[in-house]
Amino acid sequence: MLSPSWDTIRLFLHVLAATIWVGGQLTLAGLVPVIRGVSPDATKLAARQFARLSWPAYGVLVVTGIWNLIALNPSAQSGAWNATLDVKLGVVLMAGVAAYAHQKSTSTLGLAVWGALTALFSLGALFIGILLAG
Repeated sequence: MLSPSWDTIRLFLHVLAATIWVGGQLTLAGLVPVIRGVSPDATKLAARQFARLSWPAYGVLVVTGIWNLIALNPSAQSGAWNATLDVKLGVVLMAGVAAYAHQKSTSTLGLAVWGALTALFSLGALFIGILLAG
């Protein structure tokens, strides 16, 4: 039987946090039309509850992402790998900024635009992370 290592734990925590951050966004987006029908305040309540889960997950993604970098030693990677890493770091930052703007938005248009951008940047970060993992 294989034994878990710190690498296993690090990757598990990173993937778990990504499932909450990205998967939760996609799940909530699918549920919003139904939630709206429950009551006028239901969508805001569901979003607030999701934020209680998603922001800590984003924090775990950042911390385990730094841990990944320490473990992988970027200076030992190729130039193409490091360029891809730079893009990922920008996309992760933009996902967080877009999510914050979505959370603070008060207009329907703002909620839609910032929510869509959050999802696109989050999916992009997920995809680029898989590229980096090889």
